[in-house]
Amino acid sequence: MTRKVPLLLEGEFRQSATQDWIDVTDPTSQQVIWQAPAATEDEVNRAVAAAKAAFEEWREVPTPERARLMLRYQHLLKEHHDELGELVSQETGKTVADAKGDVWRGIEVVEQAANVSALMMGETVENVARGVDTHSWIQPLGVCAGITPFNFPAMIPLWMYPMAIACGNAFVLKPSEQDPMTPVRLAELFIEAGAPKNLLQVIHGRKEQVDQLITHPDVKAVSFVGSVPVGQHIYRTATDNMKRAQCFAGAKNHMVIMPDANPKSVVNQLVGASVGAAGQRCMAISVAVFVGSAKDMIPDLHKALAAVNPGHYSNTDAAYGPQISPQAKQRVLKFIEAGKKEGAECLLDGSDCSVADYPDGNWVGPTLFRGVTPEMSIYKEEIFGPVLCCAEVETLADAIELVNNNPYGNGTSIFTNSGAAARKYQHEVEVGQVGINIPIPVPLPFFSFTGWKGSFYGDLHAYGKQAVRFYTETKTVTSRWPEEDLVAEANMTITLK
Repeated sequence: MTRKVPLLLEGEFRQSATQDWIDVTDPTSQQVIWQAPAATEDEVNRAVAAAKAAFEEWREVPTPERARLMLRYQHLLKEHHDELGELVSQETGKTVADAKGDVWRGIEVVEQAANVSALMMGETVENVARGVDTHSWIQPLGVCAGITPFNFPAMIPLWMYPMAIACGNAFVLKPSEQDPMTPVRLAELFIEAGAPKNLLQVIHGRKEQVDQLITHPDVKAVSFVGSVPVGQHIYRTATDNMKRAQCFAGAKNHMVIMPDANPKSVVNQLVGASVGAAGQRCMAISVAVFVGSAKDMIPDLHKALAAVNPGHYSNTDAAYGPQISPQAKQRVLKFIEAGKKEGAECLLDGSDCSVADYPDGNWVGPTLFRGVTPEMSIYKEEIFGPVLCCAEVETLADAIELVNNNPYGNGTSIFTNSGAAARKYQHEVEVGQVGINIPIPVPLPFFSFTGWKGSFYGDLHAYGKQAVRFYTETKTVTSRWPEEDLVAEANMTITLK
């Protein structure tokens, strides 16, 4: 019998009362491994109500105690790191090494949440006017909600609820229905770490459950990571309902290669950054921009990509796994065909990829296009597959113009041995996260994840100091205590000099 994924509702892991169940399949075989519930309207409402009640008590808990909860939690996550990695592999098809990286990057955010006491400090100024002082407090919002994607089922939930809860809030998590067991296991460990009852709720479902959460009057803030159209919908709906929203959406990340860059380093880094995790990363490099004679590196890049093979996560030689679903695979294949029709030169075509013993897997092999121009769909759209587009320009200024004209601004990188070129690029490029001789510049959690333009809807970003500001309100107090109001206590003389 197929296992049914539980809800975490009102402090208990329980089976949903729904009649609507969603098959969760192993993307290497299409075998149904468990079923996730589309939670009922009543279950969503109960989850929010339980979280709201828990918040009223949790908000009064001192910040050092909240930090200690996160310390215990990160300890448990580290103890179960390998187990969680294997679960991520089973649900997503990621290689075990990649899946463990997913878990570890989430643990790093929990470690940052354990530093919450320092991050919750307000500000004080004495004598803003004669005898008047002003100080500010940072206070939690209430119930916060998170909607997370399939591609990082451990990391992205851990971006959200640990920071929100450490700041004094309660949280309702709606993970992807494509890999729901990893977030459930994370929640089990959170309860084991000593989290108070009802502080975290986990609700499964589809759009209907998301819409109910983001319009619920008791939900104060919404965090989302996913596709552009869904991100736009969630941001507009949440803000129309007077909620805070941070929505991380699409990307088209460029890596600029200067002629003086080390060819071996460029090729090695570009292969992993473009097809790693089957290209299913919002920070994947999908466009390589070769400046001037740097285009001479393309034949070596072609050769290196041709040697890369996807495979089952149990195979330690596999470079990456499958697409998450047959629908995702078909979408990638359509883009590959469109690229050919639009005039790009397909140097390497992974459309007919197969893996021995797993004929039903959602496999797409490494694919490389040359001569890609901005009007082509493979350039304009986020493919989210192991497809790398090569563009060629004459100067660094041309490369910067190309990147800045793109509607997305999630991440970019430049490979060069010139400090002047690197300085010019990092200063002029209109992208939120920039790497210099680093292909995927994801910042560590004491900074914030800072996508720009069409890659992000909102004002405050994920983790780091910005997350604390997103999950809190600032209360400013201005006070005056006139000396003439002092009243001497009995048998005491107060002398003011």
